[in-house]
Amino acid sequence: MALTSSQIRYLRGLAHPLKPVVMLGGKGVTAGVLKELDQALDDHELIKVRLSGGDRTERANELDRLIGSSHAETVQTIGHIAVLYRRNHDKPQIALPK
Repeated sequence: MALTSSQIRYLRGLAHPLKPVVMLGGKGVTAGVLKELDQALDDHELIKVRLSGGDRTERANELDRLIGSSHAETVQTIGHIAVLYRRNHDKPQIALPK
């Protein structure tokens, strides 16, 4: 499901006060990080992820791997912080605008 521009704006507003829940270390994307990410998305639907250091392309590759494995949508990326959203179909918490 692709997010519309109004939904992205709404989610960015909700994500503003959040602190990063998942943080990538020097090893990058590992099985443990993917498991933690999946659990955090199930629990919260909208989370912030702190990407590890490195250049812009390395961070973009890490983010692509996270999104590909978790089936989440990128709401926003600023520097080392990415905001991800994945709807919980069993217990949705966030009602998106149309």
